[in-house]
Amino acid sequence: MKIAVTYDNGNIFQHFGKTEYFKVYETEDQKVVSSEVISSNGKGHGALAVLLEEQGVNVLICGGLGGGAQTALAEAGIEVCSGASGDADQAVESYLKGELASAGVNCDHHHGEGHSCGDHEEGHSCGGHEEGHSCGGCSSCGSQPTITGKNVGKTCRTHYRGTFNDGTQFDSSYDRGEPLEFTCGAGQMIKGFDAAVADMEVGEIVDVHLMPEEAYGMPNPDAVFTVEIAQLPGSEDLTVGQQVYLSNQYGQPFPVKVTAKDETNITLDANHEMAGKELNFRIELVEVK
Repeated sequence: MKIAVTYDNGNIFQHFGKTEYFKVYETEDQKVVSSEVISSNGKGHGALAVLLEEQGVNVLICGGLGGGAQTALAEAGIEVCSGASGDADQAVESYLKGELASAGVNCDHHHGEGHSCGDHEEGHSCGGHEEGHSCGGCSSCGSQPTITGKNVGKTCRTHYRGTFNDGTQFDSSYDRGEPLEFTCGAGQMIKGFDAAVADMEVGEIVDVHLMPEEAYGMPNPDAVFTVEIAQLPGSEDLTVGQQVYLSNQYGQPFPVKVTAKDETNITLDANHEMAGKELNFRIELVEVK
């Protein structure tokens, strides 16, 4: 697997479309075996996605990116973990361990202390990676229970279709034309999806109904907090409904949505947008490596 990071002097560059360099990591068995820094040659969003695709990149770790870039990367079959910051090498190691931004909504916010409201663009959760089921080692899913089954620890490729109880589809790998690849039982997926795949046979199709406890949990009232705008640099420009990233006390990014704002204070909700929802998946196991 190849992981690319927007790169600037050892750190994660925060603007995907303006990055001058990528650091590309070759990994095997969840470990980095080699890396190199490549130039973006000043290309735009779509061309950057093509460049990464030509390099055989499977995952991109970056700061902020817009909707056009996210679409281009999805069409290139590249998983995105956005909202990252800090040391590039450390971010890749954390991703491989399934620990990137793992504090997520469970972190101790310090309610204003130590937060920075980066200029990440609205509407992007950490991943863009198949919303509704994939953790990608990022925030929102918390600790994972032990999953047992013959596929645990193996790289699985699955097609899936996700729907709410009213039949509305929220995500589908079939629509993208590319199966989802993950390590079963490694905490990269919500636990109900992981558990469903653990004992499946290649070619088998199963339908699963997940309660919130098996997906993104119930909304946590403690994850909704109000801070003074003066204590949160950059928040004066935010609007209600906008999604941005904050940094917790460990420097790890986590997504929040602005739910209220007045001249003095701003209220932020760090609950995952799927929290409290029952989810349905049709899962097809395509391959086990």
